[in-house]
Amino acid sequence: LCCDQSGFSLPARLTCNGTTFDDALLLTHHGLSGPVALQASNYWLPGSSVSINLLPDQDPVALFEAASGRLPAQVLGRQWSKRFARAWCARHGFGKPWAESSRSEMDRLAATVSGWTVYPVGTGGYDKAEITVGGVDTQALSSKTMEAKSVPGLFFVGEVIDVTGWLGGYNFQWAWASGIAAGEAI
Repeated sequence: LCCDQSGFSLPARLTCNGTTFDDALLLTHHGLSGPVALQASNYWLPGSSVSINLLPDQDPVALFEAASGRLPAQVLGRQWSKRFARAWCARHGFGKPWAESSRSEMDRLAATVSGWTVYPVGTGGYDKAEITVGGVDTQALSSKTMEAKSVPGLFFVGEVIDVTGWLGGYNFQWAWASGIAAGEAI
């Protein structure tokens, strides 16, 4: 689905392992990306699912009921690109108008639009990473100087420490602040 829709972006609410973000979701020829996917990647673990609400600020039932005689792809094509709406509905088997659908089909359509479950197979790897996790345990360092408690004179700063910030400059701020703390301690 993503390869055929590469370059398309839409607002989305993405939930991964209990943490939710709202931002733009970008479909690329490699899969899902964009700010919302990058934020959630902090919480994703191999094998876990991601739930994506493709209409984060709308009630899908109300949307479909307002145009009950139209095909789901036509209704969604007013919210998304027409090409993406057609491909997404075809992939999920939503080909009947809302008014002609059974209650279970209506429920499935509304639930899938607001809770599309995907199972990522991996990440883009370290070369493409915008966010990293892991590193030197903060408990092993002085919080005032960034000096290793067990090795005097050894300092760690920035992303080498197990401190992960969200997108938006938090990692830069951490790098500068920890660098200043270490530099002033030397």
